[in-house]
Amino acid sequence: MPVKWDSMKACHFCGREQPAGERVYRSSTCAGCGKDLKICRNCRFYSAGAHWECLETIHDPVADKERANFCEFFQFRDSQPGEKGQGQGGQLKPAKARDDFRKLFGGD
Repeated sequence: MPVKWDSMKACHFCGREQPAGERVYRSSTCAGCGKDLKICRNCRFYSAGAHWECLETIHDPVADKERANFCEFFQFRDSQPGEKGQGQGGQLKPAKARDDFRKLFGGD
């Protein structure tokens, strides 16, 4: 029988679980690593392939996706236990996937 995980909220940087039901403000930081929590990469609307990397219709791009911002659409994304926003070797997941693809099929 497959294991079913309850959704949780976790820091993009260190993967530490955030307290359930706790509101996230612009000044909120992770108790594990001290980094900002109200960032694009912790948001459920963040999407690397979307316009300005957001699934919401924002009027201005957020320059730094890993620093606190004033976005009114922010909703903490659901995560799995131990999941971090970074892949192996500290690379972001898209960069690791691209490198793996190049290793498999060659190319530059």
